[in-house]
Amino acid sequence: MVMSDATTMPVCYRHPDRPTYLACSECGRSICPDCSHDAPVGQKCPECVREAGRQRVVNARAINAGPSFQTNPVVFSLIAINVVIYVLGLASSSLRFDLLVNFAASSRAFEAGEWWRGLTAAFLHGGTMHILFNMYFLYIFGPRLERQVGSVAFSGIYLASAAGGSLATYLFGPANALSVGASGALFGLFGAWLYAAYRQRGTAAGSAMFNQLGVILLINMALPLFIPNIDWRAHLGGLVTGIVVAFLWEQLAAGREDARRMRAIVSFAILIAVLAMLAVL
Repeated sequence: MVMSDATTMPVCYRHPDRPTYLACSECGRSICPDCSHDAPVGQKCPECVREAGRQRVVNARAINAGPSFQTNPVVFSLIAINVVIYVLGLASSSLRFDLLVNFAASSRAFEAGEWWRGLTAAFLHGGTMHILFNMYFLYIFGPRLERQVGSVAFSGIYLASAAGGSLATYLFGPANALSVGASGALFGLFGAWLYAAYRQRGTAAGSAMFNQLGVILLINMALPLFIPNIDWRAHLGGLVTGIVVAFLWEQLAAGREDARRMRAIVSFAILIAVLAMLAVL
């Protein structure tokens, strides 16, 4: 890696006068925004893009900008919706009861044909720590993914993973339990990042990211052993759904000029498929 003598800050391998913190997710070379090309998750240098036959260039400055409603409308809208619903429930115990009865996920509700609860349950939370942790998780893992794949595709993977978590709870959970929370959706986002890191594990940056995410995953999977009432089935269902979506993004969308549109189609196709299973099982 080429380094600046004055500051030891990485510089673009094609433009040595340009300091940068961006790096190719394939080979690990430092690249400036002008040399950055789109990837399913991450960015690639011109040589790696040329080898793969990929042509579309994106604005890396926008991709790596700080989270804001302008750059991440879906992430901030989801946070706002979840917080408003939770605060309304705190203000009115009767409203909170009605929300749980009518919109939480449960096996009996799905058996009665109320498949939409696979989505609505993701906007309800059981306590203050529950929603604070989930919204922080969304703020950490959501913004960059939304900027990378587009807001429509991001909405699709979020909702598909929420539904995937509800499906796993329905298939493998207790018959009479109510399930609420955005954890399934959030683990779907985590699954997309985990898949991207796995694909890039041959690089120093990819290997470090994969190891870090692996540790986080193990910690979260172990939490149900120590904290009661955590629906690990929803976590696992969301995780698997997110990995499947990310895999299909790579297979069907990467390198296409209409990559964002194709990712959106894939995300919502998986969402429809999962909801269909909730409706017919």
